[in-house]
Amino acid sequence: MRIGMVAPIAWACPPSGYGPWEAATSTLTEALVRQGHDVTLFAAGGSCTAGTLRVTAPHPYEERPLDVKVWETLHLGAAMSEAACGAFDVIHVQCDFPALPYAPLLPVPMIVTLHGFGPPSVRNAVLPIWRAYANDAHYVAISDADRHPDLRYAATIHHGLALSAWPVVAESAPDAPLVFFGRSHPEKGPAAAIDAARAASVPIRLAGIVADADYHAVEVVPRLEDPGAVWVGPLAGTERARFLGAARGLLHLIAFDEPFGLSVVEAMLCGTPVIALRRGSMPELIEEGVTGFLIDRLEDAPAAIARLSGIDRARCAAQARLRFADDTMAVRYEAVYRAARTMKLQQLATDEASRKFC
Repeated sequence: MRIGMVAPIAWACPPSGYGPWEAATSTLTEALVRQGHDVTLFAAGGSCTAGTLRVTAPHPYEERPLDVKVWETLHLGAAMSEAACGAFDVIHVQCDFPALPYAPLLPVPMIVTLHGFGPPSVRNAVLPIWRAYANDAHYVAISDADRHPDLRYAATIHHGLALSAWPVVAESAPDAPLVFFGRSHPEKGPAAAIDAARAASVPIRLAGIVADADYHAVEVVPRLEDPGAVWVGPLAGTERARFLGAARGLLHLIAFDEPFGLSVVEAMLCGTPVIALRRGSMPELIEEGVTGFLIDRLEDAPAAIARLSGIDRARCAAQARLRFADDTMAVRYEAVYRAARTMKLQQLATDEASRKFC
């Protein structure tokens, strides 16, 4: 199948550090190529793929300044022009809603992965455009928790990862720390993670970008005066895998309804169990007592930390690998592509018959 894959251009594909949407797009692209599909990836400069690469912006706009509106318009224009000429069997958009107005105009189906609506204020603001094109594009949710009742979806498909990038650590060291991996932002809860680790008398290391400088300065930095808490900054690639794999457990004490949570799955693939608040997609990702623990209050975190030694890390990794492999994700998307393609061909045939009748 010929697939046009339209990535976001905030970061490269794959990203060198932060960039969850780009990371998911890149992983799917490479899995589809391995399975024999002809994939063209539209992405920012610095990207790479085993498929065909179309560089539509000189560099990611989060790395160096670009006029986002100008370059996103050029990016989408390049992808949609090729789709309009019949270069693909399907066009798959991973960069939110700006491409939606093209959907009814194309001779091929548009699949759109919704990577999360954001907080309620943002969700309410963007919902009209998602509603307007719900019959023209095929929406894929990344978790059941992130589905909106007003929209129709072709499927829910959890993100998958390349298993070879996340080696299993069957046993953690006796003095292994807890870890936090995510943005330093109030919704991700790094301060809560430090407090929970301190209450359990276990050291913690925290990794990620600083997304809210004021929050980081006021809530996180003072807590780092505790010698048991260390902020290590952004990590990627093998460093990220080693960081997660060597941990006693990952604390994901979120203060919002997480639409997915890549770091949660990454940790579990390494055999590292996860303790998370029961919000958003967490009940879909974490199997109680097998890959981690779900808690209802921050106060419950120290007791859950004490139970981490009872998790069989090999079983944790095996269960995660069964559910979150990149090949599994690709097969599920293939099914969506085929169904969407069949529907589009039927629609085109009906439209042609109607024109002849007129």
